[in-house]
Amino acid sequence: MPATYANHRAQIKAVLLGWGMPDDNADITAEVLSWADLHGVDSHGISMLPGYDGLRRSGRAKMDARPAVLKETPVSVLVDGGGGLGHVPGHFAMSAAIAKAKTAGVGIASVKHSAHFGAAGFYSLMAAKQGLVGMACTSASGIQVAPTFGKQARLGTDPWSFAAPSADGVPFLLDMATTTVAAGRIRNKANEGLPTPDGWVLDADGNPSNDPLIAKEKGGFLTSLGGSPENSSYKGYGLAVMVNILACCLSGATLVTDPMHTKKPVGMDIGHFFMAIDPGLFLESDDFQTSVSTFMAALRATQPADPVRPVMVAGDPQWATATIRMDTGIPVGAGLLNQLRQIAQAAAAPWLLE
Repeated sequence: MPATYANHRAQIKAVLLGWGMPDDNADITAEVLSWADLHGVDSHGISMLPGYDGLRRSGRAKMDARPAVLKETPVSVLVDGGGGLGHVPGHFAMSAAIAKAKTAGVGIASVKHSAHFGAAGFYSLMAAKQGLVGMACTSASGIQVAPTFGKQARLGTDPWSFAAPSADGVPFLLDMATTTVAAGRIRNKANEGLPTPDGWVLDADGNPSNDPLIAKEKGGFLTSLGGSPENSSYKGYGLAVMVNILACCLSGATLVTDPMHTKKPVGMDIGHFFMAIDPGLFLESDDFQTSVSTFMAALRATQPADPVRPVMVAGDPQWATATIRMDTGIPVGAGLLNQLRQIAQAAAAPWLLE
């Protein structure tokens, strides 16, 4: 039986509280994770808890961490995540960028000493909900992607997101990994004992594989967006480098290519980048939002190649999924459900999913 959104979010918060996270931090973290599952981004929601539990146990993510401002100007802020999970410093930093954009027209925030922050789209959407253009990206903890023509992992999934408000109240929301798929989608296949589709992973020799464990446990790699040099994987490779320059080189976070990146004894050092832009810098905000709506409407009106698959724009699948799941509940696979039950029990947290 799928869990209601309220129970789903409450279960996440209960586990986080059991791990010693302060109530306000647990509320924000649960909001970000539940938002992902509600909108169909199942790779970045409650399925992250087993991995976070491992980070917690190993001391690589502090549950009581608080973000702190290291450097600030009227248009920018540098934030120290304190070695905790990235949802709270991410929310803090984008909130600061939004506030600055409302005053100065643009706001930029950079975060260091953080960990995984969930779905990038949550943060860019924060700006769009305030009538601003939003961007967010993050480096990754795992080194699991080889550069084009390479046979050594040097990059992570390195996602980025872009959101813009529209006059009809339906924002444009692009949230994408720079790999063919997010690592969490591969993890979810492994949780349920299912093979990965063609093009998702390569073995240690660079050959295609359908084994969901190949990249994590058997020396293989995720593919850059494009999948192969013949299909322009250099584009995904280039985008990943762009993300790391923004998220790490600007913030001072450890580069994913630094041998110490995965060997720090305490905390993690993932970097995040956020930007908020006020369209009013250029024209009336209402005119901008009307233009965005007109553009998206024209794209949706494109004649489809298959009548049963209408043309959509980024964000449309998420809004449709959220409507359905708010009504029918959020599904959780049997394999993941068993893991979550054990985690909740170990954290002395109430079990709310069944």
